[in-house]
Amino acid sequence: TLKVAVVGCVLATIVGTLIGITRLSRNWLLARLAAAYVELLRDTPLLLQLFFWYGLLQTLPPPRQALHPIPGVFLSIRGIKLPALDWQPAHAGVLLAFGFGLIATISWARLSARRHVAGVRPPVWPIALALMAALPLVVWAVLGAPFRLDVPALHGFNFQGGLTVSPEYAALLTGLTIYTSAYIAEIVRGGIQGVARGQWEAGAALGLSRGLVLRLIVLPQALRLIVPPLTSQYLNLVKNSSLAVAIGYQEIVSIADTTLNQTGQAIEGVGIIMAVYLTISLSISLFMNWYNEHVALVER
Repeated sequence: TLKVAVVGCVLATIVGTLIGITRLSRNWLLARLAAAYVELLRDTPLLLQLFFWYGLLQTLPPPRQALHPIPGVFLSIRGIKLPALDWQPAHAGVLLAFGFGLIATISWARLSARRHVAGVRPPVWPIALALMAALPLVVWAVLGAPFRLDVPALHGFNFQGGLTVSPEYAALLTGLTIYTSAYIAEIVRGGIQGVARGQWEAGAALGLSRGLVLRLIVLPQALRLIVPPLTSQYLNLVKNSSLAVAIGYQEIVSIADTTLNQTGQAIEGVGIIMAVYLTISLSISLFMNWYNEHVALVER
């Protein structure tokens, strides 16, 4: 459930933002295609879309005739096979070094912003380059972390090695991402249109391109309108993942349903499901409320 929810929220945000911006494009064809995308997906039941994606994946050929679009990637009825990093303990040290560098860079950027208010702003990018690139590379060299990919290969009637994405997970993730992105696109479009037109004109008067005005001026102001309804869509995506039971993906509802059928303890099973979804939803709400306060406009 968490694997679907976290990845789905990230992908739906990216796709929804792009579609929402495209809906406001001056290109007539792109704007109409984005509008058709939104209306088609919002007016179609999610369960029907999950059945569509799952049925589409079931039409893939068997492993021996698997589609091979790019090197190391195979598409078959058994799922999607991808190359995977041969994980070693040394890679954990590199990941920790990158995490430390990221936290330190964010702290330095905040300190730099405070000094900028006082009139002097130290540069951020050299520190970020040293902490987030040079430091992990040094740890990589010291620990001797190998960079070796485990590439899947056909042996007998199935593939061995690499990373496997099951058809059920791929169908569920694709359906949730595309369905939720249609709603996020409308939220993004409404947030951008909620920013005063004068902000666009002021950016153009400064000689900024339309893309720079959108990225540097309009979107930061639109976030205060986008974040609250965006939180609701994240919660809907998490709860909609329970429809995975219809296509055979073993998430929390499916496992609990099997357990209560075997034990007859329905109250305990339903209680566990409620506790899990409540915990995930409250965690998302707390984080998004914190982020909303962080991006809110502050009166001077």
